[in-house]
Amino acid sequence: MDFMGKLASLARRYEELNTLMAQPEVLEDIQQLQRYGREHSELEEVVHKYNELQTTDAQIADAQEMYDSEDGEMREMAFEEMEQLKQHKEQLLEEVKVALLPKDIMDEKNAIVTIQGGAGGDEAALFAGELYRMYARYADTRRWKIEILDANDTEQGGIKDITFVIKGKGAYSRMKYEGGTHRVQRVPLTEANGRIHTSTAKVIVLPEADNDINIEIKENDIRVDVYRSTGHGGQSVNTTDSAVRITHLPTGLVVTCQDEKSQLKNKTKALGVLKARLWDLEEAKRQEELSKNRRSQVQTGDRSEKIRTYNFPQDRVTDHRIGLTRHNLPGVMNGDIDEFINNLVAVDQADKLQNMFV
Repeated sequence: MDFMGKLASLARRYEELNTLMAQPEVLEDIQQLQRYGREHSELEEVVHKYNELQTTDAQIADAQEMYDSEDGEMREMAFEEMEQLKQHKEQLLEEVKVALLPKDIMDEKNAIVTIQGGAGGDEAALFAGELYRMYARYADTRRWKIEILDANDTEQGGIKDITFVIKGKGAYSRMKYEGGTHRVQRVPLTEANGRIHTSTAKVIVLPEADNDINIEIKENDIRVDVYRSTGHGGQSVNTTDSAVRITHLPTGLVVTCQDEKSQLKNKTKALGVLKARLWDLEEAKRQEELSKNRRSQVQTGDRSEKIRTYNFPQDRVTDHRIGLTRHNLPGVMNGDIDEFINNLVAVDQADKLQNMFV
């Protein structure tokens, strides 16, 4: 089946779903109605683009007929209209191809973000803190909310590691491109000789676990430890053993949460993070089985491993995955990272389209 034939088939299915969802027996079966509704919603954008393509083709045919039958000014007007319509058609074709790409069901989820200081000691911890503030400001621009789950500060004002949830529609769809090792190059305040140091921080981004993530955690597979909270939120809640550390014995994964005053709430949140990390391990296995390249977001933190470099002396930020460099480092550190993410989304879509339509 050719491309347009596939679109026509999807349009027929869309109309069939309209009919099915109006049937009395379907209206009485909530689960069936929801299944049809989800499929209908997934097809809606593609079918609307296809209908617009058909309308545009008809308009091009009309303009061609006028061009062939008229002369003088009318012929010139028909030619200009035909050229504009052809450009619009090309744009629609690209849009419908993107709409046809398989949807990542995780994209609409909240994002669980962990930032860990890597190579570079105190300077790496300071950089990790700056990355957290960068993402917090980025979340503000999108009216997303941030909830800190766990944080370990340093005496110098940096962050050894921090885990937080970014809550907002589509947070994971944007933040997932931030996963990897970030590198900073600058002269530390403690450097007396003015030498430029290189430090790193790791960023791990996972979708928040919910009913769409089918991961079972057995009670006998985990060890739960409680202790007195410290750090973010700890000053007001450290009078009781409310902080929770969960160790997943089969994998060795460890998750802590100390943001809430309630031990039960901290345990619930920690289990949610653990579920997301176990899902990530399973997803990595699935992708490997499908022989797809998947770069792990959890890297060693060595200076040689990097997805983005923040060079303070040169006021330069470079994303090495797409070769994009910008000279507005203060703006980037203040949360202006949409240009990087937009380009990463575009390249990701282009790669998927190339594989889909070869």
